[in-house]
Amino acid sequence: MVKKIYLVHGWGGSSQEPWFNWLKKDMEKKKFEVHAFDMPDTENPKISEWVNYLRENIEIDEIDEHTYFVGHSIGCQTILRFLEKLPKSKKIGGCIFVAPWLDLINIGSEELEIVQPWINSKIDFGRILTHDTKFFCIFSDNDPYVHLDEAKKFKDKLGAKIIFKKKQGHFNSESGVKEIPEILQFLR
Repeated sequence: MVKKIYLVHGWGGSSQEPWFNWLKKDMEKKKFEVHAFDMPDTENPKISEWVNYLRENIEIDEIDEHTYFVGHSIGCQTILRFLEKLPKSKKIGGCIFVAPWLDLINIGSEELEIVQPWINSKIDFGRILTHDTKFFCIFSDNDPYVHLDEAKKFKDKLGAKIIFKKKQGHFNSESGVKEIPEILQFLR
């Protein structure tokens, strides 16, 4: 059975984030089938548009225990909301979330309007857990947007394994992060 990975970037990002490219190349060498999406209207992400984009671009029938999701920032929430809508019988291999959040810090008034629906719309974590119990979250001790308290939320709600990395910022292009080797360890 072929293992599949779906990569979902964050707000303002793209499928060409340096660590996405690194992960994609490494996993393809290991014969994984890797899909890195360019999400719609990345500067103004909307829940329905992003979740529907995944529904339109992932064959639901092909999701199984050999399917993994890797998300960055708002992409993690997108994956959670996508999983929430899957039939309960669907099982997946696991999820890796880099800089995931349910709430943000240091957000300006312009961004607040965009982020409010993501923060205020509830997620059914019990429903998500019917698909998977293997969640791995990676946080940085100097992320300007994601407070370290977010880690406890993901541990409590999903039983996620949590690691903290030093001085990785928000793991985006501006942070200069090109590789996250811990992802490979989880996928092996």
